[in-house]
Amino acid sequence: MTKSRPGRVLLTSVFAGLPLAAAGLVGVAYYAFAAVPPVPVPPQNLITEQKRVLGKILFFDEQLSTSNTVACATCHVMSFGGNDPRIGATNPGPDNIIPSPDDRRGSPGVARMDASLNYVRDPQFNFAAQVTGRSANSPVNAAYNIDSFWDGRARSTFRDPITNAVLIPAGGSLESQAVGPIMNSVEMGHDGINWDHIVTKLPHVQPLQLATNLPQDVAAVLANKPSYPELFAAAFGDGQITPARIGMAIATYERTLISNQAPFDLGTMTAQQIAGRQTFVNNCAVCHDIQNGLFTDNTFRNIGLRPPAEDLGRQAVTNAPNGADRGRFKVPGLRNVGLKRSFMHTGRIASLTDVVRFYVQAPGSAPRFLDNIDPAVLQITPQSLPQQQEAGLVDFLANALTDPRVANQQFPFDRPTLFTERPADRASLEGGTGVAGTGGVIPGVLPAAVQPPAYVGNSDYRFAVFNARPGATAHLYASLTPPIAGRINTDILVGTTVTGTAGQTSGVATVHWPLTPLNVSSGQVYYLQWVIEDPVAAGGQARSVATRVPIFCGAQGCPLACGTSDYNGDGDFGTDQDIEAFFACLGGTCCPTCYSMGSDFNGDGDAGTDQDIEAFFRVLGGGSC
Repeated sequence: MTKSRPGRVLLTSVFAGLPLAAAGLVGVAYYAFAAVPPVPVPPQNLITEQKRVLGKILFFDEQLSTSNTVACATCHVMSFGGNDPRIGATNPGPDNIIPSPDDRRGSPGVARMDASLNYVRDPQFNFAAQVTGRSANSPVNAAYNIDSFWDGRARSTFRDPITNAVLIPAGGSLESQAVGPIMNSVEMGHDGINWDHIVTKLPHVQPLQLATNLPQDVAAVLANKPSYPELFAAAFGDGQITPARIGMAIATYERTLISNQAPFDLGTMTAQQIAGRQTFVNNCAVCHDIQNGLFTDNTFRNIGLRPPAEDLGRQAVTNAPNGADRGRFKVPGLRNVGLKRSFMHTGRIASLTDVVRFYVQAPGSAPRFLDNIDPAVLQITPQSLPQQQEAGLVDFLANALTDPRVANQQFPFDRPTLFTERPADRASLEGGTGVAGTGGVIPGVLPAAVQPPAYVGNSDYRFAVFNARPGATAHLYASLTPPIAGRINTDILVGTTVTGTAGQTSGVATVHWPLTPLNVSSGQVYYLQWVIEDPVAAGGQARSVATRVPIFCGAQGCPLACGTSDYNGDGDFGTDQDIEAFFACLGGTCCPTCYSMGSDFNGDGDAGTDQDIEAFFRVLGGGSC
């Protein structure tokens, strides 16, 4: 380690060998104050600038989710301490009742889809976003975790998600954690999801296509519109995309999210905060280790927040004898805790003041449950933490541990604007009442919050109806003119299908609409409406409320309306290799750098047809589609 200014240590061992451009970018940002240890980096996944930037791109790319609406960064917002600020989302807990004492404040994920990527009814959440059963942990300073997630199920030993071979024997919990949410049907995936869905999708999407206001380092790398295979080649030596490499790249980025420039580090605490620090040492430092600068001892403890039977926590991971780990959860680090909007694994405590009052069991605080409670918790009493010390302790936690770079989302904590954060690009219900059908019910559409992005080139835009007559013929219509009296012109038939008749699909249907450059263009606004054949409805047709759907180009621009004769993307036009690549793609094996719409060469939404072959040879001969 190389000493720099007093009190600081430059992480040269971590960032040695970075290209000069990268060194200029990270110059000051990766100084670590003496209050935190050196960043542990497993030798099997050393940090490089190319891998860091790839991980950052993946972290913010909503296209990693089946719905194109959820990225890692959706639930981990740096200005809120790396946690999820969307505190209104409730998981009903084991009793499936809202409200009730076992409710949790979790993170909204995706609306439920089956293995065919059709929407289905979820028993708990219906057609709204499913909600996780625990609050989101922060990736900031997560580099120091031994095991990750609240229950530690993301182990230090990182195994290949496909082969189960050990890739990192120790120190790989970030890699283990990074691959979990992508395969989770509540958070980012769909029923029956596997890694084939992701590794075959990424080569054919533009990296961060759905994000705007890209951070400087990301914008520089994406300026020439590289493909994901090219980014993986820069990071790993070849363009193969694997789940292990996805995990390694995201973990590499997360190892640079080191918070260490708070007033606690800089020696700029106020007198009240200094007094609060002493209160903290007297009451909290047994678990939240202040000596290591991380404010956690990386253990798992039961603080008596809820009865263990509601959530076994660590016990479900370790199966410890006699249930010794029941109700135990990770002791989180407390840096930037003042930026959070909810606290504890349940997310049910709303302020740091309420957290302190829970520990001392002040009047009106959340109740404490003694089953398997950690003895250290019982040592915190009104006598050890009298009320007059509360303000100082809260000030210390809320302000002395806040890194202004995190609060202000400055590098390396900067972020782009996601699709779900841009109301102008999102679908919205147009208003009106629709027409009721069987049972006096108006057919429903997905809530706006889970509607997928309607960007040019989205080859599988999905639009669903529910609460329709089971087994009915359902037409999805689109119009470029707004509805009148709740009805749109039925001049464009997007698709016709039949609603399901049983279980989760009863009265439910999904139409898949490829938004190709031939049938939509950026700036258009479509109005979509379901028309259900239903003899009970007025005029024999029930109607959903109309939905306004804006069409937009992604950050990397709209795709071509037709492929080029440089089909394989190697810079040489009309070669034998282009012909071989095209026919290989027709056979189901599209090269990573091939035309982004694959075998749909003419961009009409139908892949691999005679028309695509004819268009290919016309272009090869110098003509057009």
